[in-house]
Amino acid sequence: MAATLITLQPRPAIDPSVDHAIQAIVSGASTDATCTTDLAVGPWDFDTRPGYGPGSSMGDVIPTGSPRQGELPAEYREASDDELDERIRAAKATLGDRVVVLGHFYQREEVVRHADYVGDSFQLANAAKERPEAEAIVFCGVHFMAETADLLSRPDQAVILPNLAAGCSMADMADIDQVEECWEQLEDVLGDLETPDAEGLVPVIPVTYMNSSAAIKGFVGRHGGIVCTSSNARTVLEWAFARGRRVLFFPDQHLGRNTAKAMGVPLEQMPMWNPRKPLGGSTAEVIEDSRVILWHGFCSVHRRFTVDQIEKARAEHPGVRVIVHPECPMDVVDAADEAGSTDIIRKAIAAAEEPTTFAIGTEINLVQRLAAQYPQHEIFCLDPVVCPCSTMYRIHPGYLAWVLESLVAGQVVNRITVPADVAAPATVALERMLAAKPNGAVK
Repeated sequence: MAATLITLQPRPAIDPSVDHAIQAIVSGASTDATCTTDLAVGPWDFDTRPGYGPGSSMGDVIPTGSPRQGELPAEYREASDDELDERIRAAKATLGDRVVVLGHFYQREEVVRHADYVGDSFQLANAAKERPEAEAIVFCGVHFMAETADLLSRPDQAVILPNLAAGCSMADMADIDQVEECWEQLEDVLGDLETPDAEGLVPVIPVTYMNSSAAIKGFVGRHGGIVCTSSNARTVLEWAFARGRRVLFFPDQHLGRNTAKAMGVPLEQMPMWNPRKPLGGSTAEVIEDSRVILWHGFCSVHRRFTVDQIEKARAEHPGVRVIVHPECPMDVVDAADEAGSTDIIRKAIAAAEEPTTFAIGTEINLVQRLAAQYPQHEIFCLDPVVCPCSTMYRIHPGYLAWVLESLVAGQVVNRITVPADVAAPATVALERMLAAKPNGAVK
């Protein structure tokens, strides 16, 4: 009997653009869901309004006085996608080595395609140092990332944030006044926080996540502390425990809790510090017995992921490999197969040799781009609702075209500069982090 030849049809190409997915939902061409149809319009519609804009952080309260973006000229608001794409390419060609464009993993595809480097916040800050000839660094990310790039770049290099309204709700959950007040209250309970005990340990070491303002990083630097990333958080906590009895960790409670728990710190020794309550809502006895004091902050993107979503993914996709970011709540990290930074997630997918189904718990722009980049795998976001990071989504090709063409015309717009009195101690905290080598994933 002759064998029957079966022709396998190639999988259709996956569109990496989240904007295209949102436009299809709003137009009725897709039956998928989005958290708000406002994502379909240009971010300039929200620039003059207080708030983080549509997306995952739209329900978060923005601090008074947060930066806002001035009106984008009409020629950029009204230009077509193709026209903006061409104008960006032409401006970059004209500027040549005078400019370097950095694109965060969570940026929309229409922006990332123009980036000279793509990575997480710390990778991009370091990438800027690889282009010392660049007069301008255009950071397609959020405000704290541009501040970090300014800290690590040369004084004569201009760091530009295309949309000043691209902040970070989690970073804003720990402002410098609240942190200073917390430090004073801890001193009332624990005594002089700068004086080591007989074993050479101070009462508390402050540790801030990279996702924090330069002012917070400066505070940490002044008080013997250190900055961490999601990939080296464990190493940084080990560094801190070698120098202090306990750690004050901010602004993300989940990264702190997940990391310390994996190191064996009991949950009862990780009280939450709510800056709106005396002693953060704890007692002096609880503070004295603590090992890690967690700030009441979170990422609204990663808080959307749930155990129910993981259970649904396992039921519908037997053998699925679930990887989530350590900014997710503890029960989600515990229910996943693995947890790790954006770069660890990306590397895990790249290293998979056999076709695999991946359910990923992190920002949708990265997940969609990975799905398009690795069509041999089935890759999908744990959250079925399309809801990108509100503030990352504020960076639109229109803003990128505007800042680049302004540079061509000899004008620097939206420059981010950290004051010298903040920059010096913040750089100290970052340098301590540079010496802390990553140990791998959280889980």
